[in-house]
Amino acid sequence: MIEVGLIIARFLHYLATTALAGLSWFPLYAYAGAEPDVLGRWRQRWLLWTAVATLFSGLGWFAFAAANMSGSMADLVDAGTVWAVLHDTGFGAVWTSRMLLATLTVGVAAWGLRSKVAAHHQNWMMPLLAAILLASLAGTGHAQIEDGWAGVVHIVADAIHLLAAGAWLGGLIPLALILHRYLGTDLNVGPKDMDRILIRFSGMGYLAVAALIGSGLVNGWFLVGSPSGLLDTPYGQILLGKLALFGGMLALAVANRFWLVPSMGRIRTDAAEGLTRSSAKLRNHVLGEQVLGWMVLLAVSILGTMQPAVG
Repeated sequence: MIEVGLIIARFLHYLATTALAGLSWFPLYAYAGAEPDVLGRWRQRWLLWTAVATLFSGLGWFAFAAANMSGSMADLVDAGTVWAVLHDTGFGAVWTSRMLLATLTVGVAAWGLRSKVAAHHQNWMMPLLAAILLASLAGTGHAQIEDGWAGVVHIVADAIHLLAAGAWLGGLIPLALILHRYLGTDLNVGPKDMDRILIRFSGMGYLAVAALIGSGLVNGWFLVGSPSGLLDTPYGQILLGKLALFGGMLALAVANRFWLVPSMGRIRTDAAEGLTRSSAKLRNHVLGEQVLGWMVLLAVSILGTMQPAVG
């Protein structure tokens, strides 16, 4: 029961943190000019909700991690047990720093809803805070196993992997909203603007996929080590499932970039029915990427509780 709760808490925290990062970074690369006001207000609200979810899922993660270490949920009422986890474990030290940062992030997100001046300052604060929160997850996992330079390389590779996942998977959330609503007048985004957003998102996607593959190979070297570790251990088999899900995401992204996006560009701007149909197909593909991405995060949450194949 404790292990299941730990997996769920980890999954919810990964989900909230990647969403927070993707929502924060989207305006930095998606628009040639200013962000549409309606989308900006929607994004500000969701930044607050995802920041709150990051904080509370982090608290849940600690509760189940501490119970897993002590052997019972009842030990959480023992101040000595909680203090030992916080003070005497590497997880506790990293978790404390991350929760302080998450609390600050909630405050910045709430401040961003108050006025345009606050939102202007948030333009650089939220992306930075979200990046640190996401990258610091590398300090809570298997990257702590190695010592010396090997440990540094592993942590850096894991952090890059997390940041790339946040950019791609988290960025799909505002992209799906734009595809759902851009033909309406409320977003003030026309077909040509949509084409530019999709091309810019694809450019970011190329970088994210390259970073995921490169950092994933490094992580695989440290955690799997050999083909037999990949094929003959439970850790390796779940990792293979994760790679299959990633392949599905990549296939949908390739279909979007080289089939659906060009077909939308060839439709006349006054052909509203054709644009609606094409954008609906693209939106469904984006939602499919999101679902597969959430399954990847679930696999990551399970792998984080298991002994690596190299062990």
